[in-house]
Amino acid sequence: MKRLTKPILTGSLILAIALLISFVGIDIANACGWGQGGGQGYVPQRRDQNGYLAQKQALTQEQARDIVTNYVKRLNPKLEVGKITDNGGFYEAEVIGEGNEVIQLVGVDKQSGRLIVLN
Repeated sequence: MKRLTKPILTGSLILAIALLISFVGIDIANACGWGQGGGQGYVPQRRDQNGYLAQKQALTQEQARDIVTNYVKRLNPKLEVGKITDNGGFYEAEVIGEGNEVIQLVGVDKQSGRLIVLN
């Protein structure tokens, strides 16, 4: 009887651990720190200091005008912002010089608010 006690206890312990793991649901991918396949840990997610960009509201045309105006006034107070058009994933803004001519086209990303030089 003493010969069978150690193998029975070892087998019971292994079975209890296996049942606990299956009950708790430990995922092999999570054990490695990668998350589930195809999720946040698998595909890089763009973020800023306020959270994930995909969860944020898109910028309005007025907000894009404010961003471009602040940028232009820092560079040269004589420059102005002209027409702003919706271009799908970003807004396209005209930077106008002293002679009322378009000097630069600047894009503003709708999700992040980042500036894009277009020409």
